[in-house]
Amino acid sequence: MHRRTITTSIAALALAAVPAAAGAVPGTQEQPQPDALPAPMTVEPEDELRRSIREAAAQAQRSTAADLPATQGLPGTDRLPRSLRPDLDAGLEQLVADGAIGVTARVDTPTLRWSGSAGTRSLDGAAPALDRSPLRVASNTKMLVATLVMQEVEAGTWTLDTPVEEVIPGLFPDHPEVTIRHLLSHTSGMPRGTGELIAPYLGDDPEDWDAFVAAVSRDYTDDEHIAAVNAVEWDLEPGEGFLYSNAGYVALGMLLEEATGSDVGTLITERIRRPAGMGQTRYPDEPGMQGAALHEAMFVDGRGWIGLETFDPDVFRASGAAVATVEDLQDLTGSLMSGELLSQESVEAMVTPSSDNIMNYGLGMYSILTRADPASSSTATTAGRWAASA
Repeated sequence: MHRRTITTSIAALALAAVPAAAGAVPGTQEQPQPDALPAPMTVEPEDELRRSIREAAAQAQRSTAADLPATQGLPGTDRLPRSLRPDLDAGLEQLVADGAIGVTARVDTPTLRWSGSAGTRSLDGAAPALDRSPLRVASNTKMLVATLVMQEVEAGTWTLDTPVEEVIPGLFPDHPEVTIRHLLSHTSGMPRGTGELIAPYLGDDPEDWDAFVAAVSRDYTDDEHIAAVNAVEWDLEPGEGFLYSNAGYVALGMLLEEATGSDVGTLITERIRRPAGMGQTRYPDEPGMQGAALHEAMFVDGRGWIGLETFDPDVFRASGAAVATVEDLQDLTGSLMSGELLSQESVEAMVTPSSDNIMNYGLGMYSILTRADPASSSTATTAGRWAASA
């Protein structure tokens, strides 16, 4: 596979950079649905703010590619055309002016390397956000888990079409035909799962955000995630179509632990973090952000920002619990695309759309064609449902 890779890493304060979407906040008439969580929990690719960041980064890539010869190599920040630096920095400041608490961002292309930050790391405004501030990278966790699964495929532990039933009998008793490929590509037909998991703890008042915070602060097990989706009717049969599911990746984490005898956090550290040089990446299972990390919060209309210091990553587990920096995410993407973590054949399978879906989702990640050179096959890779590295 001959592909020039352009990676754009963008992230905002923990899980909540912008106000929650209408219809998922107090003061609106529509009751929030369990699986349509407020902005801190639902990181959608169509989110206007994050989409605008991606478009700005793409424009910067196009402008730089036009200004610098492709053979010039990858400059450091000091060689970045001066006309672009203030534009990118101003873009981050504008995000904070528009409501974000803190932002950290990175752009890497064959002709551009830039990183920046704006705002503060927490609601108290005591410390600034940094270029290398760790943050909850949400569904970028899926790219980590998918990489581990593909490593097992390459090792011959299973194939993509191995039924989950053969690895953990009875995991999905009503759907024994679900395969590893179905889980990786979100084509199993099972619901998202996160809403079903926390619904019993939300109460009857859609404006009770204290109940919501308490629900996402609970300590959940993998078995509880799977029980939540097994207790409801699935919208599609396995293989029928694309339906994004966090529970599917929780199941993949269970399969990895069953096959290897090691927990997901250890596998990420030994097989991905160390080889890829992702120095600040971790897979926590307890609440709290340490050191210079961006702290977690959510915005609710009529109430303002609410701290999520007690948020427990077990509410997402293998679908979204990881913490990393945007530089780590760039290192992950670079290591993947260069063949350091997987064969080129496996990487090609991961970025190739595996179903007819608006995201062009493959196996744990998806690719976005750049417009810098319509005749080229350049791609920017994105993981999960948050364009943070990817």
